[in-house]
Amino acid sequence: MKRLFKYLIISILAFGWSCSCDNNKPVDPTPDPEPISGEVATLYTTAADGSKVFVKSTSELVDASSASGNVVKITDEKFQTIDGFGAAMTWASCYNLLTMSAENRESFLRELFDVENGLGISLVRVSMGASDFNYEEYTWCDQPGMENFEVDPRDKDVVFPVLKEMYKINPKVRIIASPWSCPIWMKRRSVNDDSDFLSWTSGSLKPSCYQDYAEYFVRWIKAMENEGFNIYAVTVQNEPLNHGNSMSLYMTWQEQRDFIKTALGPAFEKAGLKTKILVFDHNYNYDNASGQKNYPLNIYKDPDASKYVAGSAWHNYGGNVSELDNIVANAPDKDIYFTEASIGTWNYNFSSCLINDFRDIFMGTLSRGGKGVTLWNMVLDENKGPYSPKDGSCKTCYGAVTLMTSTRTIGQRMTHYYNIAHASKVIRQDAVRVGTTGYSKSGISYQVFKNPDGTYGAIVLNETGDSQPISFAGSRKSVKCTLPARSIVSVIWKE
Repeated sequence: MKRLFKYLIISILAFGWSCSCDNNKPVDPTPDPEPISGEVATLYTTAADGSKVFVKSTSELVDASSASGNVVKITDEKFQTIDGFGAAMTWASCYNLLTMSAENRESFLRELFDVENGLGISLVRVSMGASDFNYEEYTWCDQPGMENFEVDPRDKDVVFPVLKEMYKINPKVRIIASPWSCPIWMKRRSVNDDSDFLSWTSGSLKPSCYQDYAEYFVRWIKAMENEGFNIYAVTVQNEPLNHGNSMSLYMTWQEQRDFIKTALGPAFEKAGLKTKILVFDHNYNYDNASGQKNYPLNIYKDPDASKYVAGSAWHNYGGNVSELDNIVANAPDKDIYFTEASIGTWNYNFSSCLINDFRDIFMGTLSRGGKGVTLWNMVLDENKGPYSPKDGSCKTCYGAVTLMTSTRTIGQRMTHYYNIAHASKVIRQDAVRVGTTGYSKSGISYQVFKNPDGTYGAIVLNETGDSQPISFAGSRKSVKCTLPARSIVSVIWKE
């Protein structure tokens, strides 16, 4: 009997031990869904620590119904149409490019503008006449009287050849043009002083010259288009609240409003120009200029001016991108473009510039309905030039890329290059931003766009200190991505 009891106890203990082990046995992880045969998404990854710099990889597509975990679902909601991303093809940028061998220059321009094998840049900015990145100051009508208007040889010999090579590679590139100053014979000292002001720096546009200056815009656009350059939009004045740029024109919102409604808008209409007119083109904080807050909104309030204006353009040298919330709330029907930002010796750090600029300039503009982004100089040399020797020019700026003058080859690619690359490589011209729902996490931001060819492009920013998984699911297919700590990842796939 004792022996039977002993065996019974042992059996019970053994059974209990066996059950306990089974209950605590780790559950097998859900197996990865079966990939769709032969179909992959293409990813581009840049980590803030430099361990990955626009590294290309692939991820297999799976059925959307199999997506699990941190899933972002794409909805049918549609937002703005995108014009593109790029940088300014300043005189300095074109000059540097022309010093390269023809073979090296073509190779680099293909890297930038080729839609299939390059970055596919489709939006650039040029100056109407000189900017602070020219050796000299000039417009295309420096002698008094519009009968003296003519294409300036400094642009014809330097800027035109590079733009023509650009258009051979991508004929769909759109140009936003901005004047740094009107011809100086059109200037007065200030709104309160009508005396002549024969200086390239500051001054105000004479009301008596409004018609001539509007004609200047029309002739400049037509001359450029005769060369084959698509002037998609113009801003009325670069940094109108900046007195101090080496080449500048101070223009209050009241002056810009009056110039547009009495001269510029009617001149465009009469000439049959389809070029968009953009107002402001300056900082989020309006340079703290007295009475200039809400600059574009004040112009929009005048229906005689507003009917000619497509939208506004912005820089980030003061204030915060959140100012665009104010603009969108009060003028939801007007376009928004970001047209200039710089990096330089005063702020450059690969890690912080890469992440912060992509968050604030690219994602910050696009999330508020922005249609495009251009940064400042595309190419500067290792001496940060050429630039104007006069006070008020930037002598400490970096280009998106650096030209090495000793070899006449492209050297370092800076953060602005990678910011542009991540957007333009997967978001094509005329893409539409689409809605998303699902996964949300602090430090992770993303946006999805549907391209004209039916592909989807997503840009993702991971500001956390950890690697993060994320999946994007359309109606039929899903792609899974791994986001390294503090990184940008761009994805493109066919739904």
